[in-house]
Amino acid sequence: MFVQTERLTLRRFTPGDATAFAAYRSDPEVARFQSWEAPVREPEALTTVTGFGNGDPDAPGWFQYAVDLDGVLIGDLGLHLDENLMQAELGFTLAPAYQGKGYATEAVRGLLDHLFTAKNLHRVSAECDARNTSSARLLERVGFQREGLRRSHTWIKGEWTDDLLFGLLRSDYLDA
Repeated sequence: MFVQTERLTLRRFTPGDATAFAAYRSDPEVARFQSWEAPVREPEALTTVTGFGNGDPDAPGWFQYAVDLDGVLIGDLGLHLDENLMQAELGFTLAPAYQGKGYATEAVRGLLDHLFTAKNLHRVSAECDARNTSSARLLERVGFQREGLRRSHTWIKGEWTDDLLFGLLRSDYLDA
């Protein structure tokens, strides 16, 4: 376990997470603004979660945290730790059945607390498809500032998309 919040545990992935992972990542609405294609088959999910489980959260690069509610995988948080170990980029995915209940906000806040207090990161950034208003609102709710818009910047799933850019400084987060 890396982080414990009131209702959630952020932990390492295990092979037992493959079925739930495949289910929520196969939902077309969940995958809509993400880089993967739905459906995600269970063998692929098993390979993916096994790789996630072997990752090092303290090493530069991507690490995926499993979001656990009472022993059930309900989503994941991706964190790309920069080579300088002082800044990171955040991403998040939540199963549809658990959206709209504050779990994503709670998970992101829990991870931010950990990153800014235990790891002393200076900055966390995030970006999302400009049409993904739910993700943008979540980022603003936890304190991120909108820092920019990259128009027609990302070619994904056969179309150009606009990207919203967000940032959060440790000093702003801890002073809030």
